[in-house]
Amino acid sequence: RADIKMQYKQLYVWNLKLSDAGIYTCEYGTHKVCTSLHIFKLTISLDGHFLQDEVPELILIQNSSSPLPDLSITLFDSNNNRVTPEIQNKSRQKYIVNLKKLETTDSGTWVCQVHSDAPLIDQNISFAVKVLGFQNPDLERKYAIVDSTVILSWHLNSQKIKWKEDFTGQLNWKQQESAKSHELLEFSVTAQGQLHETKKNNNFLFEIPESKPEGTIAVKLPKVHFNHSGQYQCQLEYQGRHTQSKIELVVMKVSANPAGPLSRGANMTLTCQVSGQLAPNAYLRWERVNGSEMDIKNSKQREVKLEVNISAAGLWSCHLIEDSDKKISFQYHVEEASVWINYVVIGASIGGSLLAFALGCLCIISGINWQRRRLRAKRMAQARQYLLENKTCQCQQ
Repeated sequence: RADIKMQYKQLYVWNLKLSDAGIYTCEYGTHKVCTSLHIFKLTISLDGHFLQDEVPELILIQNSSSPLPDLSITLFDSNNNRVTPEIQNKSRQKYIVNLKKLETTDSGTWVCQVHSDAPLIDQNISFAVKVLGFQNPDLERKYAIVDSTVILSWHLNSQKIKWKEDFTGQLNWKQQESAKSHELLEFSVTAQGQLHETKKNNNFLFEIPESKPEGTIAVKLPKVHFNHSGQYQCQLEYQGRHTQSKIELVVMKVSANPAGPLSRGANMTLTCQVSGQLAPNAYLRWERVNGSEMDIKNSKQREVKLEVNISAAGLWSCHLIEDSDKKISFQYHVEEASVWINYVVIGASIGGSLLAFALGCLCIISGINWQRRRLRAKRMAQARQYLLENKTCQCQQ
């Protein structure tokens, strides 16, 4: 592992080991020159291949012929940001430090800066870090209207960091945190980056999009139902370790009671409802398009259902607002009943009132006649009784 370049009086040593540290002496005639070789060895756990949220362990070992110096270690991530490590073990020969929880953006070349005042050492040691995971936000919310089409996508960074090892994963869905989980599909990615997907749940109405960006796991809901809401969690596995990313699907629906056109002078109740829990600063709002401030009604924060009683036809909108941002809107057109329908309703009301009045009068007249007949029958019975009593008296005389 060594070679001497006589022309330049140089000694070349390659594939250095810790045992190569020491004092090297060059003698030429009566001249003697000594050089001290200080060796550093830097290793990173899992050979530098991590999943997001994992914490790497860095081990720095030094060797020298002289007393080992006390080193100062500074780390810089792939974005050249200074990272303060957590030192687990420190001795003059061996330093063990833990890095921060990794994100996919931490992939790249890191630098370990080693410094000592006596002897003077300023050494930069670079090492590669690859973080496999999702480029989605930590917690993503997707909003949809009933009967609309939604595509939920998870973007893996395996192509971006040129991941050479294969891994597997699956996509699960459940309506609530405590509910039973349903596996929708499973997938595998080979070392060549080829993606293979298999649909698992045939009862759930979803599709696998035919065209999508490379390294993307996606499901398509061609017609969203209200009960399709919930948590969609994509999980990948590599060498027995797991990482996951979750998308919360929030679905909105609107209903009217009574359904159908709004007659003049009548009232209607519009109900806007969203599934699942909302963010702490989210609320619902009903408003009439081109209406006044009197036509606006807001729910309490995190309230998932809002009702409004209206008496005016037109276009009404329900908004889900979060941080003053309208995340989703559902427009509901309330039709006004036609004029002839209003006349029919008015006529039916008047006719019904007249009919009720006539029936009332008929009942009163019938009651009076029945009372008269009862009194007449009573008088006739009394008369017959009187006549019978008189005849009896006459026979006795």
